[in-house]
Amino acid sequence: MQYLNIISLLVAAFVSCVSLVSAQSIKTGDLGNATVVVNNPPGAKFQATLPDTAFDKAAFPGGGNVKGSISAEASPDGIGVWFKVSFSNLPKEGGPFTYHIHVDPVPADGNCTKTLAHQDPFIRGEDPPCDPRFPQTCQVGDLSGKHGKITSDPFEVTYYDQFASTAGGIGAFFGNRSFVLHYPNKTRISCANFAQADSITVLPTTPVCAAPPVTSAPVSTPSGNVTTPHPTGGVPQSTKPPSSSTPPVTVSGGNTVQILSGAFGIISFAAAIMFVL
Repeated sequence: MQYLNIISLLVAAFVSCVSLVSAQSIKTGDLGNATVVVNNPPGAKFQATLPDTAFDKAAFPGGGNVKGSISAEASPDGIGVWFKVSFSNLPKEGGPFTYHIHVDPVPADGNCTKTLAHQDPFIRGEDPPCDPRFPQTCQVGDLSGKHGKITSDPFEVTYYDQFASTAGGIGAFFGNRSFVLHYPNKTRISCANFAQADSITVLPTTPVCAAPPVTSAPVSTPSGNVTTPHPTGGVPQSTKPPSSSTPPVTVSGGNTVQILSGAFGIISFAAAIMFVL
């Protein structure tokens, strides 16, 4: 009888764990999760550099601007993109700052508002905020949401993103778009357009892990006949993230979360005891 009570408690703990995870809704886009991009042209490079004058003049009453750029290079295996982010001379107050790839380029008049919303081909929206543990559920262009906000001055980081594209024709392509630097309240401080930059170096010089398997998520191959939907509206990494071995569990709304492997250990242990009895 004592063993049966233990088993009941273990099973109850497992059910509670599943219920807790299911209750934590991880929002995905109307078109599903972001897809891993394959067949990026190896070596394709882009860079966006902030101008000398800030869009938000109140951020620099004496003139000037944040100094910084975002550089990007396709992974040698064609899967995803490496980003190198560098900012300095940030406003003295108001951080931590965020930055995102936006749908449209900066127009000739430098108006950052005209870049429209974040790059969001899967139509996720900005709210709730991106959960960096599940980058496939975030907006493709939400770089600081997936990889970390700007928390220091100067700020420099290099990371790998599986969901960005350096090949035109799909919504994940950013080479004809812009990035915008924000205050936490979403006020736009400055912005810059991406352009081809063949002379830059982004890839880390130290050996990195092999590309994670792309079988754990749908893949997206660039093609010439795909249009970009226009929406209405961290943890920096220096190496490619290893693939997770924890089985995914689908909850309401098609959202995907991962249950701690310990929960499966609990139920397995309980089943083993039942078998012995």
